[in-house]
Amino acid sequence: MLSKLIAQGVTLAQLAEPTCKNEIMSPRTDILIIGGGVIGMAAARELSGRGAQVTVIDKGQMGYGCSYGNAGWLTPCFALPLPMPGMLLKSIGWLLDPESPLYIKPSPDFLLTRWLIRFLRSMNGPLMARSVQALTAISKYSLDAYAGLAAEFPQIAFEKRGLLMVGQSLPGVQAAVQEMELVAKHGIPGRVLNESQVHSLEPSLTGAIRGGVYFPEEAHAEPLQIVKAMAEAAVKNGATIIAGAEVFDFHIAGRQIRGVRTTRGEMKADQYILATGAWSHSIAKRLKLRIPVLGGKGYAVIVPSFSPGPKIPMLLVERKIAVTPRGDSVRLAGTLELVNEDDSITSRRVDAILAGTRQFLSLPENPEVREIWRGLRPCTPDGVPIIGYTGKYENLLLATGHQMLGLQSAPGTGRLAADLILKATPTFDPTPFRADRF
Repeated sequence: MLSKLIAQGVTLAQLAEPTCKNEIMSPRTDILIIGGGVIGMAAARELSGRGAQVTVIDKGQMGYGCSYGNAGWLTPCFALPLPMPGMLLKSIGWLLDPESPLYIKPSPDFLLTRWLIRFLRSMNGPLMARSVQALTAISKYSLDAYAGLAAEFPQIAFEKRGLLMVGQSLPGVQAAVQEMELVAKHGIPGRVLNESQVHSLEPSLTGAIRGGVYFPEEAHAEPLQIVKAMAEAAVKNGATIIAGAEVFDFHIAGRQIRGVRTTRGEMKADQYILATGAWSHSIAKRLKLRIPVLGGKGYAVIVPSFSPGPKIPMLLVERKIAVTPRGDSVRLAGTLELVNEDDSITSRRVDAILAGTRQFLSLPENPEVREIWRGLRPCTPDGVPIIGYTGKYENLLLATGHQMLGLQSAPGTGRLAADLILKATPTFDPTPFRADRF
């Protein structure tokens, strides 16, 4: 069927009615997506909407990986790669401080060593400029796509309140202004605020505030509800979704993947998408592929609303903590530990988020904690996702490595993945995302 879709173009009407979400309906499908997070589901929704027969599998429940507990921000203003010029000295300091916003856990691991070398090489101006251009394009598209998704699925709680970066020091405010100037070149509006303007916009802030930057067009939503909505849309388009199907081997013939062995049986497809986030490196090793994706552990803490509470999402610049108001609670998210696939909880990091928040807001000394979450963000050395075909296999497309930008760039990633698989004219320049760049 896939070859027919390619031949007929990509504006076909849906070819099937919704099928069962949790059963294998056919031993073969056009496209098998491995990974049921926001990236995999965005690709499933896009491809199934164009008429492709799609199956999505995940070793766990859909959307409960890295997609579950992030800040929920849909913010093109943060479409910046992780390695930025001038970060070298900061990185050395962070390496020595386990409470820093970015902590690189010392390890003799070969993957970490190679990753860090590439990370340091990526701290240059020309590469940063190309990366920002690519990331802002895919993020701006995604923000508009989420507004459309919210019209169909209001349960995603999409709200466009903007985003405030607030600093307690002059260097902190200057850093926020520099980021504003970077993304302003790509049509993302922002304005600089002095201390009184910050307090007027967000009265809940306490302490010595020097100023900030406000981005009025940014939005936020509930990440798990987004994945569920995308899954529902894909199923309505005829997609099949199978939870609890863990991949443990592949059938290979030359430059083709012929099948995937899973704990729910063998599955076959014409094309395969690997959207497995921080686990991509270990899965790719079974295919004798080297994908430089390193797991960066992030944390989120949900506490009840407090008084005075935040009205709009904020980044507390010096502490790199994301604050998101959500109904009767507040989500506090932050830190990045480069630890590969270690998903243990470090209490010191959780305590640092609470203490850092307390420097800016009236968070109680011992707040009730409703939930502590940690997840592994898939980080590439240059801070740009991998979206494209591998040179080793003709029918394997990678969609991974989105660092902290997976949610905000998922619809754009799904769009580009579908364009490449269906051989349509790419909506975005695929060059910065190509899989063979490392």
